[in-house]
Amino acid sequence: MAKSKAFYIKYIGIALVCFIVFLLIPSKKKDEVHYRDFQEIQESGLLKVATEYNSIGFFADQDTVSGFYYDLINAFANDQNLKVEILPIMSHEERMKGLYNGDFDIIASNIPLTINNDSLYILSKPLIRSKLVLVQRKPTTDDDSLFIKSQIDLAGKTLHVVKGSPVKDRINNMSNEIGDTIYIDEIDKYGQEQLIALVAHGNIDYAVCNEDIAKAALDSFPQIDINTDISFNQYYSWAVNSHAPILLDTLNNWLLNLTKSKQYQELYKKYYLLPY
Repeated sequence: MAKSKAFYIKYIGIALVCFIVFLLIPSKKKDEVHYRDFQEIQESGLLKVATEYNSIGFFADQDTVSGFYYDLINAFANDQNLKVEILPIMSHEERMKGLYNGDFDIIASNIPLTINNDSLYILSKPLIRSKLVLVQRKPTTDDDSLFIKSQIDLAGKTLHVVKGSPVKDRINNMSNEIGDTIYIDEIDKYGQEQLIALVAHGNIDYAVCNEDIAKAALDSFPQIDINTDISFNQYYSWAVNSHAPILLDTLNNWLLNLTKSKQYQELYKKYYLLPY
């Protein structure tokens, strides 16, 4: 219990710090926005990346920063002779806003590789496959009315998601599939792991998160259940501003070579193939 409480407090603190940092970033008028493509990034020597703080992609353990996406970002920057500045932002909506404003060059987080109708960003080649799962508390009795056993049982329930996340599109589709309403509550300034903590401590009943993030939280929150799928396995990518096609091509060519390498397999095994 002490471990899960410390986990919860740590991430609430991180979310507050990230919120304050983002407030300090000056907003820009549309005609003041400046987008950088790869040549300008090379000239500056600095690559700016936004990501989500979580126990798979980017996290701090005492004085050490690591994570699957953290390692990939640094490997890409090193190969391009660039320094890298990584800013953890919990809100998907705020990360997208920063990309639109030209504050970042890349968003390195799990963005589903689906049809993208937003002309302001383009997706990289996929890096991983994962799926969405329902995070809820384990049943307290055999007839626990809160416990969801199948997607049909979600009718009339409220699912909490990260604000602005594409997850809500999947939930709306699922609502059509079951022929009943599923309500969505978008939580601002919190990431997926914070939602999991809120479920575990009884602040909310249901959240939808990536399976890999949910699995990584099981050790800290053994009271949660993540066995109800919300989606099939799908590919996830990074986002680049649509005004930076050369950066996208450079990143995609690098990823194409990397994903075929032993280095990538070792990184994937290190962060994803963990015993649960």
